[in-house]
Amino acid sequence: MSDAALPAVGEPPIAALGTPPPVTFPELVYAHQRWRRSLRGPNGDAAETAFHDAVARFEEQHGRIVHAYWCSRIESAVALTERPVARLLRTATPRLKFHRASDWATKGEPSAAAQLHRCDELAIRAEHVLTGLRRRVCMQLAMTAAAHVLSLVDDRAAHPDEAHTKSAVEQEKARLDEVEAYYREAANGQAQMVYFAGMAAAAALLTGVGTLLWIAVGQRNVLGPLIAGAIGAVVSVLQRINSGTFDVEYDVGRGYVFFLGALRPAIGAVFGLAISFAVTGGLLNLPTVGKGSEAKFAALLVVTFFSGFSERWAQDTIAASVNGAKPKTPRSSPNPSA
Repeated sequence: MSDAALPAVGEPPIAALGTPPPVTFPELVYAHQRWRRSLRGPNGDAAETAFHDAVARFEEQHGRIVHAYWCSRIESAVALTERPVARLLRTATPRLKFHRASDWATKGEPSAAAQLHRCDELAIRAEHVLTGLRRRVCMQLAMTAAAHVLSLVDDRAAHPDEAHTKSAVEQEKARLDEVEAYYREAANGQAQMVYFAGMAAAAALLTGVGTLLWIAVGQRNVLGPLIAGAIGAVVSVLQRINSGTFDVEYDVGRGYVFFLGALRPAIGAVFGLAISFAVTGGLLNLPTVGKGSEAKFAALLVVTFFSGFSERWAQDTIAASVNGAKPKTPRSSPNPSA
């Protein structure tokens, strides 16, 4: 290829010369305003064509616009786009994204700007934390709230009524509180599912390995309490989830929540082993109904199960057994001559 066919230094490649650049959402808002202002003018058709071309270029990059509110008097808008994802299963849902350009509308509206910022935060968290139907519901609610707040600001530009606008924004604030409550409940529920998956995987691994070693080498007084402690930890979490008193940090990522769930049976197994060693070492006495080894082993399983069920009880029991095993210092007899 000759040097004349190559592009000059600093110029875009030849293949890119005919490709229109992507359109950002603020640019799309400007195109919409130009179209609205030229509806009654001679350039209305050209402005409409330019706007629809900008929409096509914007959707090519961000996905189809499924919900939008365009201010009629101010260069501001909010929109929700939907972009299909490569899915392995038919249950996979498209990716939603929230867009907002409203700095022109909220310059003198701090309360409205604060509520729109809350909509941004809710949409971002829902996009990255929630999945499936709950993500779609939460982002649609955030989009609806943002559109309503922006419509109040847009209406005030034509009919100034500060008292009415403030009252309406306060009502929207209450609705956003409800959306935030829905997000927290949904995120905590999904985090609990990930936590339980990690916990079940670790418990299954500990139980399977412990059972195989039990069959192969025996040592039931070691492996039995290990399994009982892990199962006790799982039952403890299930009981707390059922009672509604179990909350999980959901903004830290699924991998970390899974890791935390896997730690729970491991900690229960460790406490089960500690209680078992305390019993076999003579630091802790177990009152049993019978004197046979089977009765003692059954009592040991019960105690180690509760050690995994309640970490605090296990710590208090171990501390009490260690303190009870310490030799007591004899008191000095009083001096009769004193």
